[in-house]
Amino acid sequence: MRHSYEQIRQSAHELPAEQRLELANSLWDSINPGEAELSEAEIVSGWGKEITRRLDEIDSGAVELIAWEPVRAEMVEALSPQAKGRLHI
Repeated sequence: MRHSYEQIRQSAHELPAEQRLELANSLWDSINPGEAELSEAEIVSGWGKEITRRLDEIDSGAVELIAWEPVRAEMVEALSPQAKGRLHI
């Protein structure tokens, strides 16, 4: 029996969070078959290198830092009226 996308999506949403995550990873892997899984140590190491690179850019003046308040205001302005209504500000 063939199931519709909507039936599959509904069923997937009823799974426990851990199983939904496993399903999402499995689906992602099915459309990105060339990507090898990284170990947690490799992920942590990669993020450590990225953080160091970004801090070096800040220290050298290669990037300009922007204050949070104007960035947040711009983000809020870009939201739909419905999304703005859900903000607690």
